[in-house]
Amino acid sequence: MEPQENYVLRTVEERGVRLVRLWFTDVLGQHKSVAISPAELEKVFEEGLQFDGSSIDGFSRVQESDVLARPDARTFELLPWAQDDEPSALIFCDIQTLDGNPFAGDPRQVLRRNLDRAHTAGYTFNVAPEMEFFYLKDGDASTPVEPVDNASYFDLTTADVSSDLRKTTQHMLEALSIPVEYSFHEDSPGQHEIDLQYTEALAMADSIMMFRLVVRKIAMERNVHATFMPKPLDGVQGSGMHTHLSLWRGDENAFHDPDGRYGLSAVAEQFIAGTLRHAREITAVTNQLINSYKRLNDGLEAPRYVSWARNNQSTLVRVPVTKPNKPDATRIEYRSPDPACNPYLAFSLILAAGMKGIEEGYELQEETKVNLFDRKAAERAGVATLPRSLNSALDEMEQSELVREALGEHIFEWFLRNRRSEWETYERHVTHFELDRYLRQW
Repeated sequence: MEPQENYVLRTVEERGVRLVRLWFTDVLGQHKSVAISPAELEKVFEEGLQFDGSSIDGFSRVQESDVLARPDARTFELLPWAQDDEPSALIFCDIQTLDGNPFAGDPRQVLRRNLDRAHTAGYTFNVAPEMEFFYLKDGDASTPVEPVDNASYFDLTTADVSSDLRKTTQHMLEALSIPVEYSFHEDSPGQHEIDLQYTEALAMADSIMMFRLVVRKIAMERNVHATFMPKPLDGVQGSGMHTHLSLWRGDENAFHDPDGRYGLSAVAEQFIAGTLRHAREITAVTNQLINSYKRLNDGLEAPRYVSWARNNQSTLVRVPVTKPNKPDATRIEYRSPDPACNPYLAFSLILAAGMKGIEEGYELQEETKVNLFDRKAAERAGVATLPRSLNSALDEMEQSELVREALGEHIFEWFLRNRRSEWETYERHVTHFELDRYLRQW
């Protein structure tokens, strides 16, 4: 028994925990949970919890269905909303095959494998996402979407229910050991943003899964619907998950070089070049919904072009200007992902693309100096676009050896089949747009 596992067992006993929830995700990033009694926890630490993986999207085939959930004791947390009536705890799990090997359909294991590859090269991958989402009056898709407020960027409204929602959510996140850096109203009506503090990518992916659950839970308790759908409203910007990231060697930021061009090291330039060269290939995963491309194509603060620049909000990769004598703050911001992605897979592919740039010594193109939100200016600059639809993104992904290797054959093939099936269903569906536009006219 590992020391951390002993600590968990002692804490469970001392705090009178009556239920332990084992958490993991499917390939699309949907939360999965199984609850066990504390009496079973020591056995599960030692042997894992066996379950039928063929019932989970993207997991096992029927003929090889059973897998093991192995709790990662480092992720143990007491659930702050369940301490009075029935003290409960959570632990994230890695999924393994019955012989104890990492299960190929487990997104958490995919990220762990890509992080191990970076560790072998001497790097730690740290990330900090900007989590955007909408508060709506209800989640009834048959009625018009109505946000809970009409505020805008950084607005403070004393009567606004969403301000209290955000504050309560932030307190709950901090109780779950998820530190928050900023919290504010975003540009669109009902849209809010909570930025999480930098940490290593696997811990951050776990935190994002908890974050989405907490946001929805607090909203539901106030009879409000929270959604991470990228583009729920016409005419206003959608929700992104702009991700700040950097590589570290021990205690030093590997992206910083005071003598380098733009203050960036060669490693940073090659990493950026990798994300740009492979951006089209990884977009199906960083933006996995049909609706994701309504955000990317709307021209409202979402990147449409494969480009980079310093402090230019219209590019795919932005290099924020850091304060003087703050080398630790040197980072890049990858702006296309949205909050409906599977964070384990999205971080895996961004890292794989960047590491490919380092390994192959990619050369960084000149930064873009035009406003790419101006489509004509972008066209004159001759900048390549991101895929315009999920179908186009899947075409790019299907040809990508980098994505196939980073995700592994199992998830790569299943993801393509699943997303292709959704696209084909969408193509056959008669939308409200078509009825409104054509039913009476034709």
